[in-house]
Amino acid sequence: MTSQSLEVQHPTRDEVGTALPAWGSVLVVVAHPDDESFGLGAVLDGFIMEGAEVSVLCLTHGGASTLGAGPQLSQVRAKELRSAADQLGVESAVLLGYRDGMLSDVLRDILSAEVLRELDDRPTDGLVVFDPSGITGHADHTAATRAAVDAAAVMDLPVLAWTLPQDVADTLNEEFDAGFVGHEQSDVDLVVPVRRERQRSACLCHTSQAVPGSALWRRLELLGNHEHLRWLRREGDPLLR
Repeated sequence: MTSQSLEVQHPTRDEVGTALPAWGSVLVVVAHPDDESFGLGAVLDGFIMEGAEVSVLCLTHGGASTLGAGPQLSQVRAKELRSAADQLGVESAVLLGYRDGMLSDVLRDILSAEVLRELDDRPTDGLVVFDPSGITGHADHTAATRAAVDAAAVMDLPVLAWTLPQDVADTLNEEFDAGFVGHEQSDVDLVVPVRRERQRSACLCHTSQAVPGSALWRRLELLGNHEHLRWLRREGDPLLR
């Protein structure tokens, strides 16, 4: 499966949306347990509060994490994902066994086939993913998003990506010497008001990863009550962005 580049006309500031799409069912594709909470939790809560059924497909057990590392870390993180999904009100959370840190080495068609299997199992109006940058630059995040967009192209489904404003990414990089990737407002399609209560509760379920004082909590503080999203694919669009 191959992709093509697409010249995108970004919206003007007046055209930026402020509401999530009215999807009845949503598939979330992420690389690691905690991505659904740390990154997407407030967005998923927004969909659920609007009546959508949200399902999560997580491609790895997160066993390569340096936080809470140990021989049973994969099992611990699987339990954490189940608890976080319950806190968010997610319908189902499917956890696959690809190696953490190695998703970019898996053939692209194999990963997209995993997403297609999940799409075959449940009606879906749209997919939610991390920005193609991976947000933190993590290659696993990028591979998961690529697989979701490839599968969406086969099924002609829209894909919405969570991203960071450039100023938030810059602040985090300065304060934590990190590698966050942001976008200017001209690249953003939706700026959506969100609530953080369920997201914070879900994050706390990932006890092996939710380190006090980490960039996670600072990022939520900087974002306040809004999340920023970009369209990676719209229905009827055969090209990948």
